[in-house]
Amino acid sequence: MKMKEKLTAYLTLSRKERNGVLLLGILIIFLFILPPMLPVPASPPPKPADTAWIVAMKKLEQKGASYPQGAVSSFDDPGHPRPPARSGYGSPASTGTSSLFAFDPNTLNEAGWQQLGLRVKTIKTILNYLSKGGKFRKPEDLQRVYGLFPDEYERLKPYIRIGEANPEATPVWGYEKRTEEKPAWNPEPKKRMPVEINTADTSALIALPGIGTKLAQRIINFREKLGGFYAVSQVSETFGLADSVFRKIEPLLRLEVKTLRKININTATAEELKVHPYLKWNVINALLAYRKEHGLFRKTDDLKQVMAVTDELYGRIAPYLITE
Repeated sequence: MKMKEKLTAYLTLSRKERNGVLLLGILIIFLFILPPMLPVPASPPPKPADTAWIVAMKKLEQKGASYPQGAVSSFDDPGHPRPPARSGYGSPASTGTSSLFAFDPNTLNEAGWQQLGLRVKTIKTILNYLSKGGKFRKPEDLQRVYGLFPDEYERLKPYIRIGEANPEATPVWGYEKRTEEKPAWNPEPKKRMPVEINTADTSALIALPGIGTKLAQRIINFREKLGGFYAVSQVSETFGLADSVFRKIEPLLRLEVKTLRKININTATAEELKVHPYLKWNVINALLAYRKEHGLFRKTDDLKQVMAVTDELYGRIAPYLITE
């Protein structure tokens, strides 16, 4: 009985405790019911989208040349605005109204690009690329120019005429055939002067397409170590000169001065022989050993008796050798 009494006393609530439980229950119910009954505050109206920049850009487009049929402008779609101008590319090339005409990007000069409405920095990038031997082989190559935006390329694309003698006389997107004279800003490309490889200095070599200061100096250093070139093909052996670059400059190279610095194989020391690029240590050691054992060479053909000297090597080195 004592356990039952203790349990009853533990579970029995006093009047104050019953009132507290009742009040707590009412409060919980009130918190669940009250929120739906409260008025929902009105949300502020959304701010209107800022479209002033779109209007301004469309006005700029209307001031310039109109787009030909089929051309696409990125400003026609507000969801695809023109990308922001890169640093240094925001200045227009000309304050006048641009105009479109058929052109060859490989021959058009600065004035012509300005007439098309490109920015100054973009024009300099294109001209610098062309001056270093670059070439646009198809219209799509133009869109890789740094600073030329996609909408600008789309505007120029219908007018690109690569390799045509007179692109201005070609119909554009169904327009009538033009009969204007060839503009003054599209002159014929200048012909490069040939370079004599045994007397050319760095300035003459740098003028060749694809040849920079380092390559020009390497060609001259290689020429000095050889003792002069006896064939144009020897230039291709210059360290760091790509075969594609050599093929490009080969038609511009001439060999008129054929004076070579000779090596006397009967008196030359090992130190003197190792300077020549065609002579390696194994060949030099074999040559000196043969000369010590058999005596002096009577003619350069005797060099073929040296085991290390192959027919190919002899053909390359013979023009530089003498026996007296």
